[in-house]
Amino acid sequence: MKKAAVRRAAASGAVAATKAGGGKAPSNATTIAPAGLAASVGVAIRRSRLAQGLTLADVADRAHISPAMLSRLETGAVSPSLETVAAVAAALGADLPTLFRGLNSQPSDAQLVRKGEGLEVVRRGTRRGHTYHLLAADRGPRKAFEPFLVTLSDKSEIFPDFEHPGTEMIYILEGSLRYRHGSESYLLKPGDTLTFDGTVPHGPQSLIRLPIRMLSVIVYGSDE
Repeated sequence: MKKAAVRRAAASGAVAATKAGGGKAPSNATTIAPAGLAASVGVAIRRSRLAQGLTLADVADRAHISPAMLSRLETGAVSPSLETVAAVAAALGADLPTLFRGLNSQPSDAQLVRKGEGLEVVRRGTRRGHTYHLLAADRGPRKAFEPFLVTLSDKSEIFPDFEHPGTEMIYILEGSLRYRHGSESYLLKPGDTLTFDGTVPHGPQSLIRLPIRMLSVIVYGSDE
């Protein structure tokens, strides 16, 4: 974040006096940002302090604020003034651009699901031994897609016809089976991919070599 951006953030905050413990805070305590940015600033300060092996007292003394205030600043419990942040940055041997570097980075919205930790979903008509593990969950108001790791392990299973909105893709990881879609039937082996309209009745027809493991990804339309 450049200095101009920091100044704009400072100008948007409310004016507040800041003093804690025995230390004296810098004057003109204008809040620099809402709680989200305050927390990010706190994380950056704490990371820099710990990287240098400094204690709260070490940095607070150099910045002329109390250790209690610095602790609250690091945890995001207060919205610090621009002058306070500048003083702490100087105490850490950094300037404001260095301290704020990376705060504009887009936070990751990636979802990591470890092996065996996907949420097990029960699909209509299937029995024990046939599992559907959901590998990611949409966080928005509408589902965009659903990825499943499907394991089929019982040849006696009679499968229902599945129907759902969107387009589905299945990729065979292990085993082999015949998979029906509408009036057609497809022999699928490891490495094979089948993509189809989910609104047409579909599902496993016969299980040939067990166990069968496949990745199933359903992509929904914008209206779903």
